[in-house]
Amino acid sequence: MTRRAWWLVVLNILLPGSAQVLAGSRGPGRFGLRASLTFVLLLVLTGALYKVNPALVLTVATNSIGLWVIAAVMVFYSALWVILTFDTLRLSRLVKARPKARPYIAGLATLVMIVVAGSSGYGAYVATTASGVLSTMFITAPSEPPVDGRYNILLLGGDSGPDRDGMRPDSMSVVSIDAETGQAVIIGLPRDLTLVPFPEDSPLNAAYPNGYGYEDYCDVTACMLNAIYTEVDQKSPEMYPNAGAAGSEPGIEGMRDAARGITGLTIQYYALIDMQGFSDLIDALGGVDINVAERLPIGGKEDLSDVEGWVEPGQQHMDGFTALWYGRARHGSSDYDRMARQRILQQAILTQVTPANVLTKFQGIAQAGQQVVKTDLPQGALGYFTNLAGKTKALPMSTVELVPDNGVDPTDPDYDYIRGLIAAALSPSVPE
Repeated sequence: MTRRAWWLVVLNILLPGSAQVLAGSRGPGRFGLRASLTFVLLLVLTGALYKVNPALVLTVATNSIGLWVIAAVMVFYSALWVILTFDTLRLSRLVKARPKARPYIAGLATLVMIVVAGSSGYGAYVATTASGVLSTMFITAPSEPPVDGRYNILLLGGDSGPDRDGMRPDSMSVVSIDAETGQAVIIGLPRDLTLVPFPEDSPLNAAYPNGYGYEDYCDVTACMLNAIYTEVDQKSPEMYPNAGAAGSEPGIEGMRDAARGITGLTIQYYALIDMQGFSDLIDALGGVDINVAERLPIGGKEDLSDVEGWVEPGQQHMDGFTALWYGRARHGSSDYDRMARQRILQQAILTQVTPANVLTKFQGIAQAGQQVVKTDLPQGALGYFTNLAGKTKALPMSTVELVPDNGVDPTDPDYDYIRGLIAAALSPSVPE
């Protein structure tokens, strides 16, 4: 009877339902076997399909309906495992097994039940939570096609801290991604870029046909690139009456037109990351590892008075607060140094974030993500872009910073030269 009890418990672990069939409870056993084999078959088919078409599997896994179906399957299998485990213990007749073996048999069955049912239950929780988060963060709209084989995404870092009046994008870049290979190029846009041109179809082109701030004319104090957001948002939101319906804002659309004019690229999507909430996101991910080149002040003034602390040089594992100041600090250095650090931070996050990291800390990441990110990326395209991001992560990422070191004078920029720099980075010559 002791051997029988061990066999039934082990069989229940290996193939739920088989213990019931062998012990004579054929009705529940057959149901459990069919359910277990169906679940295994689904896993095998999903794995095979992922090998052939990963974007399709990821599309289902990032779709609200698909996530609820996954959650329902997880809950069903979790409940089935609990029921079959207790039934297996009943059928094993532990009272007839050796007294010393009883706690070990029951303990093994209970431990595996807790692990499997708990994992399935957590998977259902992640799926339902993810469905809500993705529905909140991403819009429902048709996907945009690649242009010249690339997707170009405007990435804005909005600084809306307690020491700021409103929000202004102090970090601006365009991430250009090859739609097939995932090879990415980050184009850094300095916030003090002047005489920004706008495409002919932009409402800002009519207001500034010779470039933003030509002859020092604009509707805000400083006629620089990052002031376009403030001007459109606060002075002339009527320029973009359909922005809200498209999951955007007038100020963001003004910045998108500016990025189009500067780079000559079609900007299909944008992502606005609130820098204050960014700190929470880094904490939720468990921090980020950065090799700091120089000592950087935390807070303080331009003369480095009232500094709250320092980001010390060397290899650092940063929490969100430190990472935010690593990317934000400019006192004692320059805006261009800050741009370079922001690229390092972006690449470090992309490299160090893993699926396991996200799953184990999902609740904190989900809460931070809802507060941090605003984007017009459609939810239906998430599977494709998640797959593309996996390719991007595996490849070296290049940058084009529009700064004096690259021959760009932000106070008197040559936009033909700038577009030539970008074109060369996106289509590098290949030696014979």
